[in-house]
Amino acid sequence: MKKNFLFSVVIMFLYACNSNSEPAANNIDYRQGMRNFVQSISIYAKSLQPDFVIIPQNGHQLLTLNGEASGNLATNYLAAIDGVGREDLFYGYENDDSPTSTNETAEMLPFMTLAENNAKKVMVTDYCSTHSYMDDSYQRSFENNFISFAADRRELDNVPEYPTPPFQANSSDIDSLSQAKNFLYLINPQSFPDKNEYLSTLQNTDYDILLIDLFFFDETLSPTEVNSLKTKSNGGKRLVIAYMSIGEAENYRYYWQPEWNQNPPSWLLSENPNWEGNYKVRYWDADWQQIIFGNDSSYLKKILDADFDGVYLDLIDAFEYFEE
Repeated sequence: MKKNFLFSVVIMFLYACNSNSEPAANNIDYRQGMRNFVQSISIYAKSLQPDFVIIPQNGHQLLTLNGEASGNLATNYLAAIDGVGREDLFYGYENDDSPTSTNETAEMLPFMTLAENNAKKVMVTDYCSTHSYMDDSYQRSFENNFISFAADRRELDNVPEYPTPPFQANSSDIDSLSQAKNFLYLINPQSFPDKNEYLSTLQNTDYDILLIDLFFFDETLSPTEVNSLKTKSNGGKRLVIAYMSIGEAENYRYYWQPEWNQNPPSWLLSENPNWEGNYKVRYWDADWQQIIFGNDSSYLKKILDADFDGVYLDLIDAFEYFEE
């Protein structure tokens, strides 16, 4: 009992060191606030499961202190993460199934190289359905030592029929993020009539990583169900990573309270006009962060309890909304 108490004190002290309480208006370092949030999530998760994988998506400017690829590294942030996700690096930034502009790719690519050079695996998601574009997306990521997924639907609700088998498919056991050669990003179950078909479809793939949601609609996946996905159809082991949005609240999640529609908490802001049911949040607020991690009823604890191998953190770039 005493050991557990002291352990809890140490963990809470580390949270406090990473916390970012809200100072006076217009005096908030929104980028550092997001770094602190991710670092605290990592401390909590790895205190319970040391090999748990932390992968933030987008927000690549956080990798350096000044937001420039040539800037000094944000070393505490880099130490807290195991990989970096990046959407639209080569395809889909302006429009789906359209090449990302040369200027946009040129801005993002040096940050991805920086991450790779610091032993953080880069996971690229391009949105394209033309086969030649998909081939090019996979090849360009491969040439940069990134792993990638060419999503033929922005909804991320299916296993693409092309290419078959997946790019760089293999039967090797994947025990760490660094060993993976490809991944599937499927977080919307709307295309599946029931959970059995959903699980069966995922089981019958040869991707090295399955990036999926904790929930099948409103039902949490059980540890048994998650572990049933950790073997590729060819027999090799793989990682199963859970998606979790931390930069916006979603009104279809278990934590949403009906009264928030008329009387929202102070940290809950306006709906994202581009994504129905998603709401901006003051992500540095302690009440929002307690929903996400740090206690037995938190979102992250549910992911850990379901025996996922890691978490994929979305809306990391929420700082851009507040800066603008």
